[in-house]
Amino acid sequence: MFGSKEARLKDGTKVTIRPMTVEDEAALFAFFQGLPDELLLYIRHNVRDPEVVHHWVQELDYSRVIPLLAWVDEEVAADVTLHRIPYGWKRHIGEVRTVVSPKYQNRGLATMMLNEVVELASEIGLEKLWAEIPLDSVGAIRAFRNAGFGCKAVIEGLVKDIHQRNVDILIMVCDVTAHYDPRWSKN
Repeated sequence: MFGSKEARLKDGTKVTIRPMTVEDEAALFAFFQGLPDELLLYIRHNVRDPEVVHHWVQELDYSRVIPLLAWVDEEVAADVTLHRIPYGWKRHIGEVRTVVSPKYQNRGLATMMLNEVVELASEIGLEKLWAEIPLDSVGAIRAFRNAGFGCKAVIEGLVKDIHQRNVDILIMVCDVTAHYDPRWSKN
């Protein structure tokens, strides 16, 4: 379940996808430092603070959050996290958050990473995945659709962008049990 996978982007770039480990702290911090402010706005934590990233890697708990990193050579190209709810009425649902470096956007990386998360969710027994995406993020919406997520709701004006304007959020859901069949796995 937690192995490393090799793949190629649309342009042939070799990518390695694997779970984050403690040794990834510096590379993950460098990844976040290289992101533009407009993209950082949609991340729920201040990832420019080295203590935030330090806490994540020191407190790794795969039963709560499974962070997958995509590597191109020695550089983190994307970070996708699967957040689990251990009990209650949402215990069968995982929340997905994804960040792809602009350098690697529109090359199939987000869809590739999301497909890995769907497969992983199936392996650990989750039934549904949930994601919140800014309605104007056309590339992100396309990647989630390509990975089997469907549009379920739009919440108008829920969040603010970098210029303090209201932004609509799209709720997308993937029915893992209907989407993923292990017989179709490429492994």
